[in-house]
Amino acid sequence: FFLSSFPNFSFFILEYFRYHHPEYKANPDTIPWNIDDGMIDFLPGMVTDITLKSAGKVLIIDAKYYGHTTQTQFGVHTLHSNNLYQIFTYVKNKEHELGDKPHEVSGMLLYAKTDESVLPNNEYRMSGNKITVRTLDLNREFADISADLNAIASAHFGI
Repeated sequence: FFLSSFPNFSFFILEYFRYHHPEYKANPDTIPWNIDDGMIDFLPGMVTDITLKSAGKVLIIDAKYYGHTTQTQFGVHTLHSNNLYQIFTYVKNKEHELGDKPHEVSGMLLYAKTDESVLPNNEYRMSGNKITVRTLDLNREFADISADLNAIASAHFGI
């Protein structure tokens, strides 16, 4: 299937939700840092790959396309730590940005499937937020890929 070599995985996911699910208001989102002293010098900008918003719920998706979905140290497979730190930071700062408004913020690391045997598909609760890790197999018919993306949105928005 042509998407297995797609050069911009995050763009495909973003455009899929924009086209097939405009009700989720899919866009990249710039998230302000939760800064106590106003000092923002040298802090990187926080711009999400995809943010889906609907009825007070927010899902931040960080799409990753790597040769190796996990990192290995001493024979143990783990998530790429910088990816997990990044999505956690996005979620917690977005949570702060929304303040007292009724909301629920979740994050997802969405990896393009590789030929590896270890594929992360987990859900974690971290400091009051759901962080999900999923693997999307792009070497299938578009209808199957679409069904997986629809299931991701349904699981997070309850639709």
